[in-house]
Amino acid sequence: MTPQERHAQALNAYFAGINDEDYPSVAALFAPDGELLAPGTEVLRGRDAIAGYFAAALRPYPEHLDEPTRFIHAGDTVTVEIHFTGRTASGVPLVFDAVDVFDFDGDGLIRRLSSWYDSHGVRSQLRAAREQQETA
Repeated sequence: MTPQERHAQALNAYFAGINDEDYPSVAALFAPDGELLAPGTEVLRGRDAIAGYFAAALRPYPEHLDEPTRFIHAGDTVTVEIHFTGRTASGVPLVFDAVDVFDFDGDGLIRRLSSWYDSHGVRSQLRAAREQQETA
C-alpha cells in the first residue's frame, strides 16, 4: 500500500468516526503522542486528550456531519476542505466550512492535525441560536 493509499484509508476512517461519534476510534488513528490544534484551544497531545476534545466540541450538536469536499496531497501532509452541517439540541442549524491539515508519520498515523475555520462566524451563529431559543 502506498503512503497516499494509507493516508486515504486513515482519512476515510477519521471522517466516518467523527460522523458516527466514535471518538476513541478517531483517536486511535493518531500517533500515541499525536497533536491536535483547533481554534480557541491550546495544542492537545495524546489520544485521550484528542478523544476528549472531539466529544466535548461536538456534544452541543446531536446532529452533525463533516463532509470532506477536497483533498490535497503533498508528501506526508494532506489538506482537506470540509463542509460542516449540524443542528443544536434545540434544532437550530449551524453551517460552516473548514480546512484541516493532517500530517502523517511513517506508519500512516496522524502525527498532527490543525483545524482552521472562522471561529467568529461560528460563535455568531451559536449566539443567534441562543437568542432564538431564549425568545421562543
